[in-house]
Amino acid sequence: MAVQVEQLITEHLDLWSQAQTAKSTSGRGSNNKIELTGIKKLRELILELAVRGKLVPQDPNDEPASELLKRIATEKEALIKAGKLKKQKPLSPITDDEKPFEIPKSWQFSYLGDLGNTQTGSTPSKSDPELFGSDVPFIKPGDISEWGISYDGEFLSQKGATSLGRLATPGSILMVCIGTIGKCGLIERECAFNQQINSITPYVNISDYLLIALKAKYFQMSAWASSSSTTIAILNKNKWSHLVVPLPPVGEQNRVASKVDELMALCDQLEQQSYQQLDAHNQLVDALLATLTQSQNADELASNWQRLAAHFDTLFTTEYSINALKQTILQLAVMGNLCKQDPNDVPASELLKRIAAEKEALVKAGKIKKQKPLPPISDDEKPFELPDGWEWVRLADISYQITDGAHHTPVYIEQGVPFISVKDLSKGFINFSNTRYISKEQHAELTKRCNPKRGDLLLTKVGTTGIPVLIDTDLDFSIFVSVALVKFSTANINGDFLVYLFNSPLVKKQSDEGTQGVGNKNLVLKTISSFLIPIPPFKEQVRIREKLNQVMDMCHTLSEKQRVVIQTQTVLADALVAQVVA
Repeated sequence: MAVQVEQLITEHLDLWSQAQTAKSTSGRGSNNKIELTGIKKLRELILELAVRGKLVPQDPNDEPASELLKRIATEKEALIKAGKLKKQKPLSPITDDEKPFEIPKSWQFSYLGDLGNTQTGSTPSKSDPELFGSDVPFIKPGDISEWGISYDGEFLSQKGATSLGRLATPGSILMVCIGTIGKCGLIERECAFNQQINSITPYVNISDYLLIALKAKYFQMSAWASSSSTTIAILNKNKWSHLVVPLPPVGEQNRVASKVDELMALCDQLEQQSYQQLDAHNQLVDALLATLTQSQNADELASNWQRLAAHFDTLFTTEYSINALKQTILQLAVMGNLCKQDPNDVPASELLKRIAAEKEALVKAGKIKKQKPLPPISDDEKPFELPDGWEWVRLADISYQITDGAHHTPVYIEQGVPFISVKDLSKGFINFSNTRYISKEQHAELTKRCNPKRGDLLLTKVGTTGIPVLIDTDLDFSIFVSVALVKFSTANINGDFLVYLFNSPLVKKQSDEGTQGVGNKNLVLKTISSFLIPIPPFKEQVRIREKLNQVMDMCHTLSEKQRVVIQTQTVLADALVAQVVA
């Protein structure tokens, strides 16, 4: 019995359109970074219903698939007699265990290899330039996508294409069978293809339906299950040819292909609408959050916050919106708008004097080197006005030492002193679970220049740059050159406040703009030392830290709610799919 998929779509519209997974949090317009998992499952459901005979009704007047298979066998025999096809060993009958599900009586199961001529691609010798040209497209896995096959890549000359002896004619289906197994597409012109791809050229015109079958989840899962895997998954032509395909009568194939096109177009519309709604939601969130940072005074900020808070449950429902909220709160914090100022607090100017005196004493004691003076901060550099009692400084002004780890790769041992690199800090804390180790002797030598201790700040500076981590352990460890170490006056600068400061848009922007290089990007120590940061009185630093801890806990709760909603939507979508295809 055919399932009314249009009704299935409309009755569960929210489920299909709202189930999503964010691949990245960057960029308001980066909706291509969000996977609409609900619509993806809907597409899979349509294909699965199509190959199970549940998408369109069966017509008793259709010629059964058994007759189609006879014509296919006749056509294959004619090609062999004409010398266009080599005689092949007959495939063994399909057993009941090989049949993945029940199909209508007018359908038949067939091996893929019985439906068309299968081939594995090849690559001509790069040493012979005459084999390459502009005559025949040379398809590689990257040219095959869910949208079809691109012919804009490499081409072979007619000589090169002929030398391979493995051309696929229009109407053939190409499928990647090494690495990203399962990507497939229908070609509209004669093509050559490399050894990562298998092709099937049907003996009769069943290409449109066959492509649907090969894209269906059951076939994709069968392909992966039949692959052999060492480092890279490989599905050889023989195993590929032995995969089972459910074959409907020709008349039903045409109806299935037409219905699939119609329903996929509906999915395209639903997808476009979902992305438009997401973008509109992101723009609204950005506009409302901007009113907070643009507030001219405390009263205006309070008014804007109340307006935002009234719609909290509807505004902050996505990963993007929750992260945008975090960044806005951090920006308010560094602008001095998160907590009230107390005129009785010791001003930051006094803290700076104390830090300068401490540094001078350490220099005289030979414990640190005298720093080169940094250029004064001009008014043009200051992005906004600070409250009374605050001061603009450069990071070096409040630091005893800014350095980085070992500039050479040490000799690693199985157990010893942990040797920390960027990968061990990527989650915002020191992760010792997968670190490498060096000897105590190597560690002792490295500590002469760089000796991380509890309360110091680590900052990633190569590759993934700008992640701050406050050291909260007494365990001895060394760091690689990819990590910077900042030692600062803990009596005058609160470490947690400093981490929040480094995570704020103000410092993140300086970190991003100061990162150099193309491949393995580098944030140099001179740039880090010059970071422009606002310093409040010490007591206000503590108040800001406490307030931010509360707000970040709230954001974490919002994220957990969002995660549960997504998980629930995914479970419901899976359950609905399972119910329909059962």
